[in-house]
Amino acid sequence: MTTARLADVEFVVRSIARTCLANEKEFGELDAVVGDGDFGYSLARGFEIVDSGWDSFDRTDIGTFLQKIAVTITSRIGGTSGPIWGTAFLRAAAQVKGQTTLSGDDVVRMLRAAIEGIKQRGASDVGDKTLLDALVPTTDAIEAAIAAGAPAAGAPAADVLARAAAVAREAADATTTMQARRGRAAYTGERSIGSPDAGAVAVAVITERLAAEWATRAPAPA
Repeated sequence: MTTARLADVEFVVRSIARTCLANEKEFGELDAVVGDGDFGYSLARGFEIVDSGWDSFDRTDIGTFLQKIAVTITSRIGGTSGPIWGTAFLRAAAQVKGQTTLSGDDVVRMLRAAIEGIKQRGASDVGDKTLLDALVPTTDAIEAAIAAGAPAAGAPAADVLARAAAVAREAADATTTMQARRGRAAYTGERSIGSPDAGAVAVAVITERLAAEWATRAPAPA
Protein backbone atom coordinates (compact mmCIF):
# COMPACT_ATOMS: atom_id res chain seq x y z
CA MET A 1 0.00 0.00 0.00
CA THR A 2 1.38 3.39 -0.93
CA THR A 3 2.43 5.67 1.93
CA ALA A 4 -0.45 7.44 3.70
CA ARG A 5 -0.18 10.96 5.05
CA LEU A 6 -2.21 13.00 7.54
CA ALA A 7 -4.55 14.11 4.75
CA ASP A 8 -5.35 10.47 4.05
CA VAL A 9 -6.03 9.79 7.73
CA GLU A 10 -8.27 12.87 7.89
CA PHE A 11 -10.19 11.57 4.90
CA VAL A 12 -10.75 8.20 6.56
CA VAL A 13 -11.85 9.65 9.91
CA ARG A 14 -14.22 12.14 8.33
CA SER A 15 -15.70 9.43 6.13
CA ILE A 16 -16.32 7.31 9.24
CA ALA A 17 -17.97 10.26 10.98
CA ARG A 18 -20.24 11.10 8.08
CA THR A 19 -21.15 7.46 7.51
CA CYS A 20 -22.28 7.17 11.12
CA LEU A 21 -24.33 10.35 10.78
CA ALA A 22 -25.93 9.24 7.51
CA ASN A 23 -26.82 5.79 8.88
CA GLU A 24 -28.07 6.76 12.34
CA LYS A 25 -31.58 5.40 11.68
CA GLU A 26 -30.43 2.14 10.07
CA PHE A 27 -27.93 1.35 12.81
CA GLY A 28 -30.48 2.18 15.48
CA GLU A 29 -33.14 -0.04 13.95
CA LEU A 30 -30.73 -2.97 13.73
CA ASP A 31 -29.74 -2.51 17.35
CA ALA A 32 -33.36 -2.29 18.44
CA VAL A 33 -34.10 -5.83 17.24
CA VAL A 34 -32.39 -7.36 20.28
CA GLY A 35 -30.71 -4.40 21.99
CA ASP A 36 -31.79 -1.07 23.40
CA GLY A 37 -31.72 0.68 20.02
CA ASP A 38 -29.32 3.46 21.02
CA PHE A 39 -26.35 2.37 18.93
CA GLY A 40 -27.14 4.54 15.91
CA TYR A 41 -28.04 7.55 18.03
CA SER A 42 -24.94 7.24 20.22
CA LEU A 43 -22.54 6.96 17.29
CA ALA A 44 -24.19 9.81 15.44
CA ARG A 45 -24.05 12.17 18.42
CA GLY A 46 -20.37 11.44 19.05
CA PHE A 47 -19.28 11.75 15.45
CA GLU A 48 -21.47 14.82 15.04
CA ILE A 49 -19.14 16.52 17.51
CA VAL A 50 -16.12 15.23 15.61
CA ASP A 51 -17.51 16.61 12.35
CA SER A 52 -18.58 19.98 13.74
CA GLY A 53 -15.29 20.51 15.56
CA TRP A 54 -13.18 19.26 12.69
CA ASP A 55 -10.87 22.25 12.34
CA SER A 56 -10.06 22.38 16.06
CA PHE A 57 -8.23 19.05 16.34
CA ASP A 58 -4.46 19.10 16.89
CA ARG A 59 -2.74 17.94 13.71
CA THR A 60 0.86 17.96 14.95
CA ASP A 61 1.18 14.37 13.77
CA ILE A 62 -1.09 11.43 12.97
CA GLY A 63 -0.93 9.93 16.45
CA THR A 64 -1.86 13.21 18.12
CA PHE A 65 -4.74 13.79 15.72
CA LEU A 66 -6.20 10.33 16.35
CA GLN A 67 -5.73 10.71 20.08
CA LYS A 68 -7.81 13.91 20.08
CA ILE A 69 -10.50 12.13 18.07
CA ALA A 70 -10.44 9.30 20.62
CA VAL A 71 -10.92 11.67 23.55
CA THR A 72 -13.88 13.35 21.83
CA ILE A 73 -15.53 10.02 21.03
CA THR A 74 -15.07 8.66 24.54
CA SER A 75 -16.52 11.76 26.17
CA ARG A 76 -19.40 12.31 23.75
CA ILE A 77 -20.70 8.85 22.77
CA GLY A 78 -23.03 7.37 25.35
CA GLY A 79 -23.53 3.80 26.52
CA THR A 80 -20.92 1.14 25.81
CA SER A 81 -20.13 2.48 22.33
CA GLY A 82 -18.13 5.46 23.58
CA PRO A 83 -15.54 3.49 25.57
CA ILE A 84 -15.27 0.80 22.88
CA TRP A 85 -14.88 3.09 19.87
CA GLY A 86 -12.80 5.57 21.84
CA THR A 87 -10.46 2.81 22.96
CA ALA A 88 -10.11 1.63 19.36
CA PHE A 89 -9.00 5.08 18.20
CA LEU A 90 -6.75 5.56 21.22
CA ARG A 91 -4.95 2.25 20.76
CA ALA A 92 -4.48 2.95 17.06
CA ALA A 93 -3.11 6.42 17.85
CA ALA A 94 -0.55 5.00 20.28
CA GLN A 95 0.95 2.87 17.52
CA VAL A 96 1.89 5.87 15.37
CA LYS A 97 2.77 8.53 17.92
CA GLY A 98 4.91 11.22 16.31
CA GLN A 99 4.51 9.88 12.78
CA THR A 100 3.50 12.02 9.82
CA THR A 101 3.28 9.15 7.32
CA LEU A 102 1.99 5.59 7.47
CA SER A 103 3.06 2.44 5.67
CA GLY A 104 0.73 -0.46 4.97
CA ASP A 105 2.30 -2.28 7.89
CA ASP A 106 1.54 0.70 10.14
CA VAL A 107 -2.12 0.57 9.15
CA VAL A 108 -2.35 -3.13 9.98
CA ARG A 109 -0.58 -2.55 13.28
CA MET A 110 -3.06 0.19 14.16
CA LEU A 111 -6.04 -2.00 13.34
CA ARG A 112 -4.64 -4.92 15.35
CA ALA A 113 -4.10 -2.62 18.33
CA ALA A 114 -7.65 -1.29 17.99
CA ILE A 115 -8.98 -4.84 17.93
CA GLU A 116 -7.10 -5.79 21.08
CA GLY A 117 -8.39 -2.67 22.79
CA ILE A 118 -11.97 -3.54 21.86
CA LYS A 119 -11.53 -7.10 23.09
CA GLN A 120 -10.24 -5.92 26.44
CA ARG A 121 -12.73 -3.09 26.90
CA GLY A 122 -15.74 -5.17 25.88
CA ALA A 123 -14.54 -8.50 27.32
CA SER A 124 -15.41 -9.96 23.93
CA ASP A 125 -13.87 -11.88 21.06
CA VAL A 126 -14.65 -13.17 17.61
CA GLY A 127 -17.74 -15.36 17.77
CA ASP A 128 -19.59 -13.28 20.36
CA LYS A 129 -21.64 -11.46 17.69
CA THR A 130 -20.10 -8.01 17.96
CA LEU A 131 -18.32 -5.62 15.62
CA LEU A 132 -15.22 -7.82 16.07
CA ASP A 133 -16.85 -10.44 13.87
CA ALA A 134 -16.54 -8.01 10.96
CA LEU A 135 -13.49 -5.97 12.02
CA VAL A 136 -11.13 -8.92 12.49
CA PRO A 137 -11.72 -10.58 9.08
CA THR A 138 -11.65 -7.16 7.45
CA THR A 139 -8.25 -6.48 9.02
CA ASP A 140 -7.07 -9.92 7.92
CA ALA A 141 -8.14 -9.07 4.37
CA ILE A 142 -6.31 -5.73 4.47
CA GLU A 143 -3.14 -7.40 5.72
CA ALA A 144 -3.34 -10.10 3.04
CA ALA A 145 -3.99 -7.56 0.27
CA ILE A 146 -1.04 -5.44 1.36
CA ALA A 147 1.21 -8.50 1.57
CA ALA A 148 0.17 -9.52 -1.94
CA GLY A 149 1.08 -6.12 -3.40
CA ALA A 150 4.27 -5.31 -5.26
CA PRO A 151 7.19 -5.33 -2.77
CA ALA A 152 8.34 -1.85 -3.75
CA ALA A 153 5.14 0.17 -3.97
CA GLY A 154 2.69 -2.12 -2.17
CA ALA A 155 -0.90 -2.75 -3.12
CA PRO A 156 -2.88 0.35 -4.22
CA ALA A 157 -5.08 1.62 -1.41
CA ALA A 158 -8.20 1.51 -3.60
CA ASP A 159 -7.66 -2.19 -4.30
CA VAL A 160 -7.04 -2.94 -0.62
CA LEU A 161 -10.21 -1.14 0.43
CA ALA A 162 -12.31 -2.81 -2.27
CA ARG A 163 -11.27 -6.23 -1.04
CA ALA A 164 -11.77 -5.20 2.60
CA ALA A 165 -15.29 -3.93 1.84
CA ALA A 166 -16.32 -7.23 0.26
CA VAL A 167 -15.01 -9.20 3.22
CA ALA A 168 -16.60 -6.83 5.74
CA ARG A 169 -20.03 -7.20 4.15
CA GLU A 170 -19.77 -10.99 4.01
CA ALA A 171 -18.64 -11.12 7.65
CA ALA A 172 -21.40 -8.76 8.81
CA ASP A 173 -24.05 -10.82 7.02
CA ALA A 174 -22.66 -13.97 8.65
CA THR A 175 -23.50 -12.61 12.12
CA THR A 176 -27.19 -13.13 11.29
CA THR A 177 -26.96 -16.81 12.21
CA MET A 178 -24.94 -16.19 15.37
CA GLN A 179 -26.18 -15.97 18.95
CA ALA A 180 -25.12 -12.86 20.86
CA ARG A 181 -22.84 -13.52 23.82
CA ARG A 182 -21.98 -9.96 24.84
CA GLY A 183 -23.89 -6.77 25.47
CA ARG A 184 -27.60 -6.30 26.02
CA ALA A 185 -28.38 -8.60 23.08
CA ALA A 186 -26.87 -11.52 24.99
CA TYR A 187 -29.82 -11.42 27.40
CA THR A 188 -32.18 -12.35 24.59
CA GLY A 189 -30.48 -15.71 24.07
CA GLU A 190 -31.60 -17.54 20.95
CA ARG A 191 -33.84 -14.62 19.97
CA SER A 192 -30.67 -12.80 18.92
CA ILE A 193 -30.34 -15.30 16.06
CA GLY A 194 -31.88 -14.10 12.81
CA SER A 195 -30.65 -10.52 12.58
CA PRO A 196 -27.13 -9.18 11.93
CA ASP A 197 -25.14 -7.42 14.63
CA ALA A 198 -25.46 -3.65 14.36
CA GLY A 199 -21.77 -3.04 15.11
CA ALA A 200 -20.66 -5.54 12.49
CA VAL A 201 -22.97 -3.95 9.94
CA ALA A 202 -21.52 -0.54 10.83
CA VAL A 203 -18.03 -1.84 10.07
CA ALA A 204 -19.26 -3.09 6.69
CA VAL A 205 -21.09 0.13 5.78
CA ILE A 206 -18.12 2.27 6.82
CA THR A 207 -15.67 0.14 4.82
CA GLU A 208 -17.92 0.12 1.76
CA ARG A 209 -18.23 3.90 1.81
CA LEU A 210 -14.49 4.30 2.26
CA ALA A 211 -13.83 2.00 -0.70
CA ALA A 212 -16.30 3.88 -2.91
CA GLU A 213 -15.06 7.33 -1.94
CA TRP A 214 -11.36 6.49 -2.08
CA ALA A 215 -11.68 5.26 -5.65
CA THR A 216 -12.93 8.68 -6.80
CA ARG A 217 -11.22 11.10 -4.41
CA ALA A 218 -8.71 13.66 -5.51
CA PRO A 219 -5.10 12.80 -4.60
CA ALA A 220 -4.04 14.04 -1.16
CA PRO A 221 -1.69 17.05 -1.28
CA ALA A 222 2.00 16.26 -0.95
